[in-house]
Amino acid sequence: MIAVVFNPSARGDRARASLERLRLVAKDAVLLATRGPGDAVALARQAGEAGADVVVAAGGDGTVNEVVNGLCLVDVARRPALAVFPMGTVNVFARELGMSRDPADAWGEVMSGRRCEMDVGVATHAGGARRFVQLVGAGLDAEAIRRVRWRLKQWMGPLAYVWAGLGVWSRPVPSIEVRVSGRTASGPLALVGNGRLYGGGFRVFPEAALDDGLLDVSVLRHAHPLALARAVLAAWHGRAGSLPGVAHLQGDVVDMRSAQAHARFQVEGDDVGALPVRFGVEARSLRVVVGRARPDGVLGQRRD
Repeated sequence: MIAVVFNPSARGDRARASLERLRLVAKDAVLLATRGPGDAVALARQAGEAGADVVVAAGGDGTVNEVVNGLCLVDVARRPALAVFPMGTVNVFARELGMSRDPADAWGEVMSGRRCEMDVGVATHAGGARRFVQLVGAGLDAEAIRRVRWRLKQWMGPLAYVWAGLGVWSRPVPSIEVRVSGRTASGPLALVGNGRLYGGGFRVFPEAALDDGLLDVSVLRHAHPLALARAVLAAWHGRAGSLPGVAHLQGDVVDMRSAQAHARFQVEGDDVGALPVRFGVEARSLRVVVGRARPDGVLGQRRD
């Protein structure tokens, strides 16, 4: 059985068109509509416990994250595979997996059954635990996400986050302190990646793999717009790993804290809470359907 978790009230002409095409191509699947925030978590868990083989997250990265958190509540021995049908503004994780942007082709890839095992990240903080598959961040990144509005995302796409980030300098920027495997770094922006991409095509972690049991960390050391602009350009061209003024760390446990009480962190585009937070890894705990355009090295060659 294939279950599809989707948002029937997705806004924008593109989202509505994708939703109509989803209904056409997914005729033999069980369609599960959300009604509000958090519903995708419960629906994904219910589908898994009902015996679904694959649960499709039809939406953007927020929908994917909720579905992942629901699937991870199902016992690992019975846990369905995750597939992504991209319908959001940016669709970072769908890009990471090499999924087609064409609805018919994307559904064909879902049905192809090409699956790999991947790691799942876990953010643990005072408010509880939140799992993720792509990227989390703190400092400028989290503050920018709090400022982005839906209309700006529709108009500018991924650049909406860059624009919002530049506006963050209107207030004091908190310093984020990061510790990984005994090494430390601090600065106004800290990103933790399970995959390579951030905000669409920005390759912040070009050497990252989704199944290596590790998290990759980048910390921007200096709080001024020129440093951010250089980092953005380097990430766009896949050269973020060699950029001066950026600390690069790697490990299976990442701790973040800040002396400023208002410093917050985000998980896959969702403002989650205040620091401190610890990020860990559940290695190869989720099977995922991959697309034909999956880049080499993003996932290993082991398939079921």
